[in-house]
Amino acid sequence: MTNDVQTIIDQFRADMAAAGMVVNEPLIADGVLHRVYVAGDRSGTQNGAYILHVDGHSAGYFEHFPQGLKVTWRFGSAAAKPLSLAMRRQIEAERKRRQRERWQRQQETADKARLIWQNAKPVFETRQHPYLKRKSVKPYGIRTGRGALILPFYDDTRQLVNLQFIEGNGQKRFMAGGRKKGCFSPIGEPAGAERLLICEGWATGASLHEALGVAVLVAADAGNLEPVALVARRLYPAAEIVIAGDNDASGVGQIAAKKAALAVKGKYLIPAQPDTDWNDVIAAGGSV
Repeated sequence: MTNDVQTIIDQFRADMAAAGMVVNEPLIADGVLHRVYVAGDRSGTQNGAYILHVDGHSAGYFEHFPQGLKVTWRFGSAAAKPLSLAMRRQIEAERKRRQRERWQRQQETADKARLIWQNAKPVFETRQHPYLKRKSVKPYGIRTGRGALILPFYDDTRQLVNLQFIEGNGQKRFMAGGRKKGCFSPIGEPAGAERLLICEGWATGASLHEALGVAVLVAADAGNLEPVALVARRLYPAAEIVIAGDNDASGVGQIAAKKAALAVKGKYLIPAQPDTDWNDVIAAGGSV
């Protein structure tokens, strides 16, 4: 490799790092799209991609999928340049390949989730699990396996696609590779409901269902409130949708609840006391 070529590669790597995409492995300047590990990502992933041409018009492209970073690059110039037709085709082919891989992983995870759910044991009483006892909620159809509570999550076609596991100490996790965005775990029967609540955590949903007698869709976290609300509006167009947000210290829960309510022309409820959710309120004897 000549010094000139190495200079171009070094500048490309430096500009990638300056944009927030640090790649430590050797870069190949062959005009072909390469997938790479980006420092700070989960071990074993290849969430970065790049193309680098080293010729009379040395140019390239790099992308970091998690942060939505997409940069066209030209040696010796900070200005973005139009991508060549060949480069656009490679990028589009890579996008479609990632999409196929993601869909395949989701399908495999959904199949596994259904098998686990079928073999899991029903929970009949609160005393059967320490998490239920601590949160003072009934099981409402969830199951258990290997000491963890198992919650089913459904997509907009009402198919079971993922599971959330809750350990006795409250630790939660989803199945890797499964769908989550726009997916929900129902408590009660949402079909035909006049009023439908959407909340973050399952214990919160169980408390609200018991206190108000209405169907609840559990979104799992604040970031999923709006996607679930949009799905709910499509599936249950006649229902009044109320987002029961958390009053967390960061303010994320309140903002997400208001945004979700606005997206579906619904309402929102936030506990008055800071750093609480509706499970805290109801368990302490308060009302909604």
